Amino acid sequence: MIRIANAPVSYGVFELARPDLVALPEGEELARWISEAGYQGIDLGPVGLLGRGADLTDRLQRYGLELAGGWIDLPFAGTGDEFERALAGLDGILDVLVAAAETGPVLAPLPTLADSGSAERKARPGGAPKLTLRGDDWARFADRVNITTARVRDRGLEPTFHHHACTYVETPEEVDALLETTDVGLTFDSGHLLIGGGDPLPDYRRWRDRINHLHLKDARTQILREALQTDDPMRSVWEKRVFVPLGEGDLAVTELVDEIIDSGYDGWLIVEQDVVPRSATEVEQAKAEQIANRDALRKWFA
Repeated sequence: MIRIANAPVSYGVFELARPDLVALPEGEELARWISEAGYQGIDLGPVGLLGRGADLTDRLQRYGLELAGGWIDLPFAGTGDEFERALAGLDGILDVLVAAAETGPVLAPLPTLADSGSAERKARPGGAPKLTLRGDDWARFADRVNITTARVRDRGLEPTFHHHACTYVETPEEVDALLETTDVGLTFDSGHLLIGGGDPLPDYRRWRDRINHLHLKDARTQILREALQTDDPMRSVWEKRVFVPLGEGDLAVTELVDEIIDSGYDGWLIVEQDVVPRSATEVEQAKAEQIANRDALRKWFA
């Protein structure tokens, strides 16, 4: 079974947002918009945005939505103290996800682990061989992923790991290393894979047995090349709209969705289109584009 979700980041609600320029939608608006667009689930977004405990479950039920997942980035490549401090806060996020899972959804939410990256990685979206962790540095990284994975499973949830731009799991080589040295499932993100130099169709086929979460996202890689020439490449990637509506970028959407279905994938497919709205008009544009993205998938998922 494949169920279709969307996420607050598609409306500009994430760490690169510009609330100094435009008011962003609150949890109630997001839940309503995503439900009205025809999605079955929603990603958690910033903890508390959609509420906690009964407030969260009530909001989801009123809009006929289920919680698809929740973002949890940790400094897997950081110092020991940095990692331990971050790990200590894990249970607070898992409490929210466990409570949502206990309401008996069709598909349980997946805690979506990711690396926090570093200043060096944020200055070079797309990655570079000299930035790849190797040897003892990678072994330490993988050990920390395994520790975190075990903590999540101890709470009765199954984790997934998101390869992501500007982090230490970004390129296909780095995804391969993650899969070889851990047993965590993979969040396959087609847009971030394009940024990291991957090829979504053959890479999906290669990793399909480990993929337990999907982020369907289109991207224009030319924007990445332009962003690398700026003083703040990471922000430039997002503000120049590297992520675009399905079918408007470099992703072979039809071929990839056909492959996903043929592979027998069972789980959440979260449509994401990270944007940084800078005006009320751009918030409305984001809302319209998520309706269009859902409509683009109706030939597969009515």
